[in-house]
Amino acid sequence: MIKRIKVKLDVIESMLYFWQATSEKEKVGEAYINDISQYDDMKLIYDSEFGDEEVRTVLSAISNVELLNTTNKKSRKFWNNNMWMMEDLEYTNMMVSPVKVLNLDSVIDELNENNNSNYEELEVVFVPWNHDVYKIQGDKLIVNFFRVKPDLFDETKVTIEDMDIKEFIKEKLIEIVK
Repeated sequence: MIKRIKVKLDVIESMLYFWQATSEKEKVGEAYINDISQYDDMKLIYDSEFGDEEVRTVLSAISNVELLNTTNKKSRKFWNNNMWMMEDLEYTNMMVSPVKVLNLDSVIDELNENNNSNYEELEVVFVPWNHDVYKIQGDKLIVNFFRVKPDLFDETKVTIEDMDIKEFIKEKLIEIVK
């Protein structure tokens, strides 16, 4: 029976500082960048083509205002997405705000109706990702933060893949408990 759904934003909180500081031409230290690449939540999205070294290389290039010299498509996409975050920090904050206050308690009863798992707690982890929209790994739903889309005219509307964010997450959490 699901008792709790935990929303994890540790990586996004760290990236907010990175995006803000870098956009203001402040140098972000290599130790900080390395810490981001080593977060357990970041490791959830790593694969044979994209891992901690690629994250470190991309963020370091951005912070140092250097060209990214790689043929790795996932690294280039990650670079593009991070540059986009720094272009309009007001929009970035519009993406972060609803995620920070996301309360999923209302979907627990519905999840328990079809629950065939032994999980008592589920995690929804937001990370800055380079390609997939989401991934399920055990009791975790990993969501690509770059796919969060706030409505410019209605702050109450936030979508992922043209679906209300809460509905999107509920649909994916149902996949975990089935």
